Amino acid sequence: MDQEHRAGPAGPAGDGAGRRRFLAIATGAATAAGLGAAAGCAGGDGSGNLRAGEKGAAATPDGKPQAAGAHGFDVKAENARPGHADWAVTKAGPARAVEGFADKVSVLPGESFGLYVSTTAPRFTVSAYRMGWYGGARARLVWRSQALPGVRQPEHTVDSGTRTVRTRWARTATVETKDWPEGSYLLRLDAQGGEGGQRFVPVTVRSAATAGRTVVVNAVATWQAYNRWGGYGSYDGPSGGYASRSLAVSFDRPYEYDDGAGLFLVYEAPLIALAERLGIPLAYATTTDVAREKRLLEGAAAVLSLGHDEYWSPEQRAHFTAARDAGTNIAVLGANCCFRRIRLEASELGPDRTLVCYKSSYTQDPGFKRGHPATVDFRSAPGADPESSLLGVIYDGYPVDAPYVVTNPGHWLFEGTGAKAGDRFEHLVGVEYDKVDTGFTTPRPIEILAHSPVVCEGRPSHQDTAYYTVPSGAGVFATGTMRWVEALDATGDGRSGRNHGLDARSGALTTRVTENLLRVFAAGPAGRSHPAQDNVKAVYGGS
Repeated sequence: MDQEHRAGPAGPAGDGAGRRRFLAIATGAATAAGLGAAAGCAGGDGSGNLRAGEKGAAATPDGKPQAAGAHGFDVKAENARPGHADWAVTKAGPARAVEGFADKVSVLPGESFGLYVSTTAPRFTVSAYRMGWYGGARARLVWRSQALPGVRQPEHTVDSGTRTVRTRWARTATVETKDWPEGSYLLRLDAQGGEGGQRFVPVTVRSAATAGRTVVVNAVATWQAYNRWGGYGSYDGPSGGYASRSLAVSFDRPYEYDDGAGLFLVYEAPLIALAERLGIPLAYATTTDVAREKRLLEGAAAVLSLGHDEYWSPEQRAHFTAARDAGTNIAVLGANCCFRRIRLEASELGPDRTLVCYKSSYTQDPGFKRGHPATVDFRSAPGADPESSLLGVIYDGYPVDAPYVVTNPGHWLFEGTGAKAGDRFEHLVGVEYDKVDTGFTTPRPIEILAHSPVVCEGRPSHQDTAYYTVPSGAGVFATGTMRWVEALDATGDGRSGRNHGLDARSGALTTRVTENLLRVFAAGPAGRSHPAQDNVKAVYGGS
C-alpha cells in the first residue's frame, strides 16, 4: 500500500492499487429499480432553450404554487405533492449510449445552467427529478423537456502534465429552473431510438440563505475525485497505478459511477429522504458553495456532512469551523471526512470547476509554488491540521467490515432505540472508519457512544461514534462509519447481500438515532440542552 494515504500513527489505509477497489467495496448494490415511465409535457421553443416554467412544461405537475414556511422553503408542503417512483435508471443501455453533465454544480432557483450531452441516439429527453421523500416515492418530476436532437460529441483529451480529462463538448441546451424548488436533483437523460439508454446528471438548486435551517451539503468534490470517466480519477489512471492518477480533475465531464449519479444515491439520497420525511426546515448547498460563500452558513441551525465527504478546500473547512463557533451544530454522517485538502480552480466553463489535489506530489504543484496551501492530507506536513480538531474523530483505516457495538445506550441519541450496552449491529462499521484519538487535537468534552473493535489489515483498533460540544453551544456529532447513511435503507435479514448485508435492525437503529439528531440539531445549539459528558478516560483508560 502506498504510504501517502496514512490512517494515522498506526499505519496506512492504502492508496493506489488497494484504493482502486474502494467504490466497489464501499457502495455495493446501490439503487432500487424504478417502475415504468413518468408522464410529462414537452416545453421549449425549439432552440434548445428549455423553459421549465412556461405553459405546457411539467414544472408543477400538481399545479400547486410553492409554499413558503417560517424558515423559507417549506419542506412539508413540497413533500405533500405527488411523487414519481419511476425516477430511477432501469435501462442504462450500452456504454456511452447517452451521457452528460451540467456546467454548474448548483444554481439558485430560477437561474439557468448549460447541459452538455453526448448520445448515439437520434433524439433524447431530459427529465428533472427533485429527490426527497414524497410518501416513499423518493422523487418528484418537476420538469421534462421536449425531444432534443442527439449528437455524438468529440472524444475527450487528457492533459499531459496533470492527466486531467477534458471534454470540450458543445452545449446541447440551456435549462432554466423557474419554479424549481430548492433541493437535490437528478436529471435523467432518456435516449430515444437507436440502442436506447438512460443516464443521470446531478444538479443542486441551492438555498440563498440558511438561517434557522439545517443545511444539506452535497459532497460534489468527493464525487468528482472518485470519478474515473475518461479513464482517470484522483486515485489512478488506465494503468491502475497510483502514479498515473490525475493531479487535477474536472467537473466538465459526466460521472461514470451509478449511471451518472456519482456518489449521491448511496451516500446522500437516503438521508435526504429521511430529513424531508421529518419535515424539518432544510436548506441545500454543495461543498463548492460552502467554500465560495463565506457567509452562507450564517445563522444555520445545523449543517450536515453526508456519507462520504473526503475532499475539502481550506475555505470550506474554515467556514464550517466558523459556523460551529457561532453556534451552528455539525453532523458528520459518514467517515473519512475532511481528509484531503484541495484547491478549486476554474475550467473553460467557469469558476471552481477544477479540483486540484496533488497529494504526495504536492511539491510539483504550480499553485503550491505560488504560495497556496499544499494539496495533501490535512494531517500531513506542510501545514498539518488534523481533521479531528473539527470533527472530534479522526480517520483510522480502510477496509473493514465489523459489527457496530453500542457502549453508551443511555445517551439521548439512543432514546427510543431500545439499544443496550454491548448490542452489536453486524456490518454497520465499514468500509472506512474513524475513532477518537487524543494523540491528535481533540475538542473536549467529547462523549463516545459506540466503541467497536475492528481489525484493519491485521492491525487491531476501534471505531467510535462521538459527540462533543463547544462554548458557543454547538454540538458536533460524528458517526465514525461510512455505512451510516446507506444503513438508513437497510431492510430484511441481510442475507440477500444488499447494502453490505445490513439488516432491518441496523436500519431501525440508524434511523431512530438520526431522527433524534436531526430534531435536536434543528432546534438550535444542541450543547445548551444536551452538553457532552466526557467519557474518553472511561472508554480508553487514558487521559
